[in-house]
Amino acid sequence: RHNLKYFDKMRCLRKRSAVSFLGILVVCLLFMNLYIEDGYVLEGDKESIRETATHQLNPERYVHSFKDLSNFSGSINISYRYLAGTPLPRKRYLTIGLSSVKRKKGNYLLETIKSIFEQSSYEELKEIAVVVQLADFDSAWCEGMVQDISQKFAHHIIAGRLIVIHVPEDYYPVLDGLKRNYNDPEDRVKFRSKQNVDYAFLLNFCANLSDYYVMLEDDVRCSKNFLTAVKKVITSREGSYWVTLEFSKLGYIGKLYHSHDLPRLAHFLLMFYQEMPCDWLLIHFRGLLAQKEVIRFKPSLFQHMGYYSSYKGAENKLKDDDFEEESFDIPDNPPANLHTNMNVFENYEASKAYSSIDEYFWGKAPSTGDFYGIVFEKPIKISKIKVVTGTEDRQNDILHHGALEVGEKIVGSKKGRQCTTYLRLGEFKNGNFEITDVEHKVLFDINCMRILVTKSQKEWLIIRSISVWTSQTPNQ
Repeated sequence: RHNLKYFDKMRCLRKRSAVSFLGILVVCLLFMNLYIEDGYVLEGDKESIRETATHQLNPERYVHSFKDLSNFSGSINISYRYLAGTPLPRKRYLTIGLSSVKRKKGNYLLETIKSIFEQSSYEELKEIAVVVQLADFDSAWCEGMVQDISQKFAHHIIAGRLIVIHVPEDYYPVLDGLKRNYNDPEDRVKFRSKQNVDYAFLLNFCANLSDYYVMLEDDVRCSKNFLTAVKKVITSREGSYWVTLEFSKLGYIGKLYHSHDLPRLAHFLLMFYQEMPCDWLLIHFRGLLAQKEVIRFKPSLFQHMGYYSSYKGAENKLKDDDFEEESFDIPDNPPANLHTNMNVFENYEASKAYSSIDEYFWGKAPSTGDFYGIVFEKPIKISKIKVVTGTEDRQNDILHHGALEVGEKIVGSKKGRQCTTYLRLGEFKNGNFEITDVEHKVLFDINCMRILVTKSQKEWLIIRSISVWTSQTPNQ
């Protein structure tokens, strides 16, 4: 009987040990599974990408790991072939990246490269790098394109501002038998999925070449001095948070990023390469990094010029009607505090009139003496001022009777700061105001600017845009 009790006790101990062991084993397997699923892109090797390609990816499932951005800050281990040019000797201000494949009809790549260089001044060329990725697996086509590019743009290659690269097919994940989201045909799914991988590899290559990166397609025409315009916009956004600034409303064209975000964007495109087209993924990326609204600037700096699509040579007549090819001057709009005593309608607050984005201030019927005030953070010299009121939809919501004034000598607390004296520069005409050579008409450094209502009106007031160009930094 004593022996029976002993054996029963031993059996119980073995059961408990087995349960404990199984529990530990399950936990270990779970952690290994999470590590493989959330960390596969970090290694960047071909086999890991191919294995994960067969998974049914769900964005919601990856939100938690994507927000842990440290997991996505490393580069992907890809061997790039330099087809023309050499590694950049120094970091630039802006990298322009474009990926190109063989088209069944038409080829616009050479014209796109030509437009980038021709529309840039000599000083601007010093600050840009152009990276062209030939992403077709047809080696004969790639060799022919490299020859053409090298002959036409030899000077820019020698100067170190044009690089042509290629990624061997071996590094690509599975491109056949993918999910047919949106009921797309298989060849369409393959085309857009490969395009996502093309862009991921291009972004990964460009991550450390410059401070900023702009994405173009291979059939684009550029606006004159587009780099200067981009720099002004970036300066105007200093101190504000943004992930993507848009300089065209079409596709992948004219999307600007901080270069430090490129590794994360590259990983993101690889993770979801088979889920949806690139331009949709870019919207999700922006949202995941907490920029919910589109920040797009007008006029557009880049225009789609291709007539035939790279997909099956289909016709593609899309045009950006906000594009202006000739040089235009984007205002500086230096940092300022904005305030008004008008009755603001809903969320059309004062800040929206001073923004370079397509939005506006909207106030209910203003009375004599009402104002819209701007208090600059630092005293400035102004060369030009332009104010536009009303919109195409509401052409009567203009400032019918008003004046523009500039002031000096600030008084009051930070929230209630205003100038003690003002100088009137002129009256509004047909709802608009514009003046040049301000620095020759105003002898003091300007601290404030205000739009003053000189006669009550029953119509509401839309201030569509306030543009300020500075001439020089005043002596402190």
